[in-house]
Amino acid sequence: QVASLRSRLRVPFGLCFLLVGQAQGACCGTVGMAMTPLIGRGLRAVSVQQPATFVGGTPALRHSSVPSSWTSSHSQRSFNSCGSGPLAAACATATALGSRRAMRRSLATSTARRAANLGGQLDVSAYYAAPKDEATKDWVMQQTMFRVKDPKRSLDFYTKVLGMQLITVGDFPQWGFTVFFVGYPPEKDLGPVPENDADKFAYCMKVPGCVELTWNHGSEAEDADRVYNTGNADSTGSKDGEAVKGGFGHIGITVPDVYAACQRFKDMGAEFTKSPNSGGMKGLAFVKDPDGYLVEVLPLGKGFPFPTQDTDCCGVSLSGGEGYADNSKKK
Repeated sequence: QVASLRSRLRVPFGLCFLLVGQAQGACCGTVGMAMTPLIGRGLRAVSVQQPATFVGGTPALRHSSVPSSWTSSHSQRSFNSCGSGPLAAACATATALGSRRAMRRSLATSTARRAANLGGQLDVSAYYAAPKDEATKDWVMQQTMFRVKDPKRSLDFYTKVLGMQLITVGDFPQWGFTVFFVGYPPEKDLGPVPENDADKFAYCMKVPGCVELTWNHGSEAEDADRVYNTGNADSTGSKDGEAVKGGFGHIGITVPDVYAACQRFKDMGAEFTKSPNSGGMKGLAFVKDPDGYLVEVLPLGKGFPFPTQDTDCCGVSLSGGEGYADNSKKK
């Protein structure tokens, strides 16, 4: 049965043993497996409902739902070819699990790229396939600008906590502001930051992903700790004191080890809105800069699901933390 199931569904032997064991247990009345494929039109779903049982210490599936566009016709044929009874039930479970795996693999297909919340109307495959525009091949996404209250505390955060470099400074007293560009210069490609102030700005304009910290002179003397709206359900600056559903969300950095980086941030006094194990998405974090702007911390070069650890810097276990929260609506 194991060999037959594996040959039809192309899933690992261990999974086949588990599924067939569940099916045999069902015959003995030890494990109940009620499976109901639900197929509709458009972005359909294949649902599998099971009681919360355990087989050999492994929890049986309770419920899963995946778009049927991720369930191949091969899997459907394999399900049908298993006939009826407990083995068919095992096939259904494997089909659902296989669909989950196929879901991750099929991100390269236009069907999987369709936005479910738009009813499948947005197919972005043409954007992926579009040829590069030769006229813009040397353009650089160079900066994001934040207005900050106190330049010293902002520079301390970005250079000491996040470890960025101050690349160049532009002072414009005639207009009452100063800008500070910080970032991670790719010195392997561009060489070190020039010593000569006259060359720093030109160098900076070649560095991708800089943050431009803009200090409007006098803001540091304002009474409020934070004087600019961050865009994330923030009431700062609103006339009625109510939170604003802003469009801006966050900037992001990638690091080799999210958990180690967050331990560093915590040790240096950073404020977290999400530690790596809290929230619905594990293995990533959000910290606030001194003005309240969010900085997302992601693993360098890793796909989803991200690497995780049992406990994070804030003592949150992998199974703990609240679910996903939309920062634009969070009060």
